[in-house]
Amino acid sequence: MLPDRGVVELTGDDAQGFLQGLVSNDVTEAAPGRTLWAALLTPQGKWQADFFMFAEPDRLLLDCEATQAAELVRRLVRFRLRAKVALRDASAEFAVLAGWGTAPAPPGASPDPRLAEAGWRWLAPAGTAGDATAEEYDLHRLALGLPDGSRDMEAEQSILLEAGFDELHGVSWTKGCYMGQELTARTRYRGLIKRRLVPVAVSGPLPPRGTPVLLDGAEVGEMRSSRGSLGMALLRLPALRAPALACGGAVLAPRPAPWMALPGEG
Repeated sequence: MLPDRGVVELTGDDAQGFLQGLVSNDVTEAAPGRTLWAALLTPQGKWQADFFMFAEPDRLLLDCEATQAAELVRRLVRFRLRAKVALRDASAEFAVLAGWGTAPAPPGASPDPRLAEAGWRWLAPAGTAGDATAEEYDLHRLALGLPDGSRDMEAEQSILLEAGFDELHGVSWTKGCYMGQELTARTRYRGLIKRRLVPVAVSGPLPPRGTPVLLDGAEVGEMRSSRGSLGMALLRLPALRAPALACGGAVLAPRPAPWMALPGEG
């Protein structure tokens, strides 16, 4: 069970079309058994929130950070205007579960849309227990290099492509307009990315989030989420191939994930 996750419910005739004009992925591709990962951006194309989208016959369910559920409802409601859609924080009605490896997916679960290795996700009735703990899931996603919302990104500052949303299927390049699309597309087609969020191996005490990362005394990034001997760090591109980086009292070794498309690799 992932106790740090919440659920936002959208109902009404216009729910799909309403969300389609706001988020980074193609809402029309969500279906029972096919979950999408998407983000809500500022008009300037900066990250505000991300979530997994589950489609049911009469509603859409957004698996998001629990601390962001109420705020996500508030932000979305601002754009409702005359759309026939109702939004509410339905977190109390669900337990968010995840599994991977040989763990069998229960009925109603969907494959994690980012990577096959990530496993599956399930919006189960509240009170449902899972086999994997939140700590085990955190180590699993760190090993894969998967970002975890506000632990790895900065509201109104982070750019989706720095955090791998392109390679991890969190952006549609063929859908119509959505909020923040112009900057996102320009960043991709002009190759404007100068930093990437990458997994790192940590030797020494875990640095707090925000601790500067140094290469030969010069700042090249900062620490983000971590657990055990694994972490995520936002690094300038030249630092990704460095064998060792200083961060507080620890040494970081960048370990770009195999799925990452880095400069010079196509």
